[in-house]
Amino acid sequence: MPRVGVDVVGAEAAVLDLLSNGRCEFGMGESASITELEPFGRDMETKKEVFEEAVAAIFPMFRDAGSEHHGKYFDIPLRNVVPKPVQKPHPPLWMACSQLPTIERAGRHGFGALGFQFVSADAAHAWVHAYYNAMTKRLHLLADYEINPNMALVSFFMCAKTDEEARARADGATFFQFALRFYGAAQNRQRPAPYTVNMWDEYNKWKRDNPEAQEAALRGGLIGSPETIRKKLRRFQSSHIDQVILLNQAGKNSHEHICESLELFGREVMPEFQNDPAQAAWKRSVMSGEIKLEEIDTQAFTDRYGKLAVNVAPARAAAAG
Repeated sequence: MPRVGVDVVGAEAAVLDLLSNGRCEFGMGESASITELEPFGRDMETKKEVFEEAVAAIFPMFRDAGSEHHGKYFDIPLRNVVPKPVQKPHPPLWMACSQLPTIERAGRHGFGALGFQFVSADAAHAWVHAYYNAMTKRLHLLADYEINPNMALVSFFMCAKTDEEARARADGATFFQFALRFYGAAQNRQRPAPYTVNMWDEYNKWKRDNPEAQEAALRGGLIGSPETIRKKLRRFQSSHIDQVILLNQAGKNSHEHICESLELFGREVMPEFQNDPAQAAWKRSVMSGEIKLEEIDTQAFTDRYGKLAVNVAPARAAAAG
């Protein structure tokens, strides 16, 4: 959580829930790079502590009463923060898991895990087990809130009539991963000075120099014809992934192509995967303890991208004046 009033964050989530008539989902994260932290006066060393204290401070605000919090990073006097959310006791809770080990931590704290696509079915299997075992066997809530047992993955996405057309339309999709890697690999956790880097130019330079890596990264996403995407989604389904979030707007995709992609997906792919009773039954059995999941060592599956990685040179911070 950045250095803003956590009461403001709580109130904003409640307002969004009201405006959407109870369709808000509350996603949180402690940030993965200094680029996200430094502008708010936070650092890599204390971000976990700040996040956990912010969670403890925010959720009492959703109750129909006043709350207060006095901690190391936040000091909030007794206040009744309004409005209150439509969903009771609060919207579903998610935790960003840009780093794979955070998936287990999200399960341990009872949050839905919002991560990126796994590099293999074996990796998905291992991390799904780690997530649900943490939630069912080692649950440790940071405050008084309802758990949200769900795993969602973000994936590159472009659906077209043929694989070739989808690939051509998704040419800039890897910009998202490139930018994350560019800043994540920054030397000494520093970021380039403002106005010293044109990210789109850097990305296109990388694409020209690494055509095979670009092609491999695109193969890893949900990019292709309806039949190609169906096959990939069935693999997610067999690994008990709950939701897939489609990253359709990365790069310089046209609005027309994005809309066509979503419409084609909605007509020809999505109906097969809506309201999966087998997944719902499996999850109920896991959460009740009827199904005991194997404890799998995840050390072999800590590489988020594997061969599909967009590897870039570290971003160089401007020399101190």
